[in-house]
Amino acid sequence: MNDLVQLGPTSATPARAPSPPSAAPSAARKVFVHTFGCQMNESDSDRMVELLGRHDYTRAGSAEEADLILLNTCAVRDKAEQKLLSALGRYRAVKSRRGTLIAVAGCVAQQEKERLLELVPYVDFVFGPDNLGRLPELLARATGRERFAATGWMDSEEYLFPRAEAGAARGRATAFVTAMKGCDNVCAFCIVPHTRGREVSRPVAEILAECASLAEVGVREVTLIGQNVNSYRGGASFAGLLRRVAAVPGIARVRFTTSHPHDLSDELLAVFRDEPKVMGHFHLPVQAGSDAVLARMRRGYTVAGYLARHDALAAARPGIAITTDFIVGFPGETEEDFEGSLALLRRARFENSFSFVFSPRAHTVAGRRLGSAEEWAEVPRAVATARLERLLAVQRAITAEGMRAELGREVEVLVEGTDQDGERRHGRTPENRLVHVAATEAEAPTGALVRVKVVRAGRASLGGELLGRAGEAS
Repeated sequence: MNDLVQLGPTSATPARAPSPPSAAPSAARKVFVHTFGCQMNESDSDRMVELLGRHDYTRAGSAEEADLILLNTCAVRDKAEQKLLSALGRYRAVKSRRGTLIAVAGCVAQQEKERLLELVPYVDFVFGPDNLGRLPELLARATGRERFAATGWMDSEEYLFPRAEAGAARGRATAFVTAMKGCDNVCAFCIVPHTRGREVSRPVAEILAECASLAEVGVREVTLIGQNVNSYRGGASFAGLLRRVAAVPGIARVRFTTSHPHDLSDELLAVFRDEPKVMGHFHLPVQAGSDAVLARMRRGYTVAGYLARHDALAAARPGIAITTDFIVGFPGETEEDFEGSLALLRRARFENSFSFVFSPRAHTVAGRRLGSAEEWAEVPRAVATARLERLLAVQRAITAEGMRAELGREVEVLVEGTDQDGERRHGRTPENRLVHVAATEAEAPTGALVRVKVVRAGRASLGGELLGRAGEAS
C-alpha cells in the first residue's frame, strides 16, 4: 500500500528545473549517506548507494561535495533523533550553497512521516524502509520540486528485499545479507514494529544466491541480519538456513544478528554444537534481570528461563562469546530490580553488553503507560544514569578479564584490512574479538584466515603476532 503525502515547495527549497519521473539524474552526481543505528541501517545504506549507482550517482567522500544527502535514521532512542536534527542543521549550509537535495530515510522517517517535513522545511523528501527500492522514482519527483513523505507499507506478499550487488563487495572480507525484516513481538519499550512493520522472511533461494555471488568476488564471511533474525520462516527454519548458507562454496564463516531469546530453539543449539562455520558469537538481548520488569517489558521469559537458554548455548559451543542488551531505569524499576540485573550480569559473565537508560518512545506500551500507575512510575534520570554507570563498571571488569584470558593463546583471525596507522592488519576471531596483527598486506591479505598468537590485551581489542595461514603447520 502506498501512503504518499505531498507538500508543495517552500521558500527554503531552491528552484530546480522540473524533470520527468523517467529521467535519470545527470552523470557524475554524488550521494553522501549519513547512517544512524543498527546493522540493518548500514546494509540499507549500502543498498541505496548501489541502487543509485545504476542511475549515474557515485558515493561522495563528504557532504560538502554531494548533490544528494541521505540520512538513514534510527528511532530506537530519543538521542538518535536529536543526532538527526543536529546533522540536518549542519547540512543546511551545504544545501544553501550547492542546492543539494536532502532526504531522510529509515525509522525516524517512518515514525514522523510528513511531520518531519513540517519541522524541517529544507528537507526535500522523506521515505520509510519499505520504500527503499523506489528511491530513483522518489528522487526524480524531488528533482521536480515536489516535497513528500513516502511511508506506506508494502504487502508481505509483494515485498522485494534489496539485493546486494556483488561487485560492490569486491575486495571485502565480510558482508551483510538481509534474511528478514520487521518484528512481530510487542515489547513494551520497542518502536521497531511501528517503524519496520511485521515480519517478512526472504526466500531461502534468494539468500543462498546472494551469498554465492558474494563468495565469487572474495567475501569469506556473511552476517545474516534482521530485526529478529532467528524467527526466520522463509522456506526453512533459521537453523536450516544457517546450515545451507554454511554449505555455500567459498563461504568460510557465518554470523547473524539480532535474536530474541524465545527463538533460541534446540535445533539452533544443535547448529552451534556441530557446524563449525557458524561462528562462536551470539547476541542474546536480556534487557533486565528482574522478572517483574521483564513482565512489564513483555519479553515473554523469566530470568531463570533466559539463563537456562544461555547455559544451553554455552554447553553447545564451549568458549562461545555471548553479548547482550540491558535497559536501565525502565518504568517502575526499583533498586532491588536493578540489583537483579547486576546479579544476572555477574552470573552470565557476558562478553560485552550494550546498555542504555530507558528512553520513552511514541507508539509503545511503555511510552503510553509511563507515570500512569505506581508500577509504571518514572525513574528519575539521575538515578537511572547512576545505575547505568554501576552496571557498565561491572561489565568493563568482566570484559577486561575475558580479554586478558586470551593472552598467549593462538587464535584464528579473518583479515579485514589495514589499521588507520597503516602499520598493522586487523580482523576478528570466531568470537568476534577485534585483533590487530603485526603483519604486512602481503603476509595477511584481506580475506585470509590466519593464525595469530595474542600478545596484548586492551579494553576493546587484542594485539597479536602472525604465525601463519590457518591450516598450515607451525
